[in-house]
Amino acid sequence: MSADEGEKRQAIIDACRRMNELGINQGTSGNISLRHQDGMLITPTSVPYDQMRPEQIVFMGFDGSFAAGQKPSSEWRFHLDIMRSRDDVNAVVHAHPPYATILSIMGLQIPPIHYMIAAAGGDTIRCAPYATYGTAELSHHAVKALEDRFACLLGHHGMITVGASLARALWLAVEVEALARQYHGCLQIGTPPLLSPSEIERVRQKMAGYGHTDP
Repeated sequence: MSADEGEKRQAIIDACRRMNELGINQGTSGNISLRHQDGMLITPTSVPYDQMRPEQIVFMGFDGSFAAGQKPSSEWRFHLDIMRSRDDVNAVVHAHPPYATILSIMGLQIPPIHYMIAAAGGDTIRCAPYATYGTAELSHHAVKALEDRFACLLGHHGMITVGASLARALWLAVEVEALARQYHGCLQIGTPPLLSPSEIERVRQKMAGYGHTDP
């Protein structure tokens, strides 16, 4: 294992633990992947994050192959399909944060209630239709919901964020959960006023390059 690969494996473990510390995931329900060579590194299935070791992170080729004896996350399919369809994506974060999941259960997208929605790439954060976890159908819905976006909700499920780096994708996951909480709060009062698509585009252009990157 090269030093670069070892660092990526440890970065995935650290990010998994950080998700739970931040309250945007519970237990082992989330999963993370990082592009590596002609495939990706992805969390194994059903391994507690505090017990996860670098050698347990699974390498999957873009053809879906992986070493015998290893068990990639049950959600490996949408990780692989997202990376195969998006050259700009090097990291995928999937989690079940409370407020984003509430909205996903209700089938609600997040509209432009706040200018920070521009960080997700457009003026909405779409909600993909429900499909059984781990299926090709769910993967298809996720890839479509992420077209020209860096985040989406999954109906009755949770959230996906993507980025050029793992730090960026994790940062965006926190931002999306904040937006979901704000929208949920607005809905308790009434129908919130929305920012215009042109204003969100103005903000998106202004914040190009904004946010965290890997060191």
